[in-house]
Amino acid sequence: MGGAFVNKRELMDVYYRMKLVRSFETRVAEEYARGRIGGFCHLYSGEEAVAAGALWHLRPEDYVIGSYRDHAYYLLRGGAPGKAMAELFGHADGCCKGKGGSMHLFDPSTNFLGGYAIVAGMCPLAVGLGLSIKYKNEGRIVLCFFGDGATNQGVYHEALNMAALFELPVVWVCENNYYAIGTSVARSSAVESLANKAKAYGMPTSTVDGMDFLKMQSVAERAIAHARSGNGPAFIEAKCYRYRGHSMSDPGTYRSKEEIEHWKQRDPIPRIKAVVQHDFEAGDDEFEDLDRKVKVALDQAVAFAEAGDELSRERLYEDLYVQ
Repeated sequence: MGGAFVNKRELMDVYYRMKLVRSFETRVAEEYARGRIGGFCHLYSGEEAVAAGALWHLRPEDYVIGSYRDHAYYLLRGGAPGKAMAELFGHADGCCKGKGGSMHLFDPSTNFLGGYAIVAGMCPLAVGLGLSIKYKNEGRIVLCFFGDGATNQGVYHEALNMAALFELPVVWVCENNYYAIGTSVARSSAVESLANKAKAYGMPTSTVDGMDFLKMQSVAERAIAHARSGNGPAFIEAKCYRYRGHSMSDPGTYRSKEEIEHWKQRDPIPRIKAVVQHDFEAGDDEFEDLDRKVKVALDQAVAFAEAGDELSRERLYEDLYVQ
């Protein structure tokens, strides 16, 4: 997406991208409540700076893979909001023809190779991608997102071990929002520092404030450079917070209102807005213009989804492997 921040335009673009993701999730929640989106649905609200910062320094040819909280990855990587919304509606003109739904967005045109519903299930896939890159000497990297709950899975440790052993170009991004569904890290992990867990595999690790875009992109820049230079994988623990429950069916009663409000005071979107206003004396009207642009984009996305239909029965057997 970009490089070092030298101008106002880039930072305004960061604001727009994060606001688009936040607003997309808000509209998804509304459409879910109306019954037009069904199934499992996990929203990214509050964590926007993690994905935006990690993705900022990627090249178009690099791979991105992540968890089931995947709307942000798809949008920030360049996916069309209308295609994403149609997918959530289960319509044939969605990015996966309505076959994937919320947890399985996928867009090979942007090298976003999917969200995965199995906890830590994306980690061995990232290793496979890394092996492919190394065998072909392509110079790409793999950016792999997962939650704190994944770090307690056996396949996660196998993946980190293999990536380090074979010096694969993988950047692991742990979105530590402190809760695996409703169980806190303090109650589920013997080692609360997830960066310390990763150190066992001999790779460089970082812990960063995932609610701060500028800090996140700075740490990601170093990790990406390390992996791209052939030195093997790097690990980032981004401490962040999801404002909503684990999924749309989770009321989040295991968290106090005070805790949620504490984290909302660190919201990444007002923080980046404050930076731009301070450093470039940007007026409120400039941000209001971007807010209107976001609203138009989301209105168009919903309209696109509404106009679609489910995949016909005749097309159900497309996209299958056969022998």
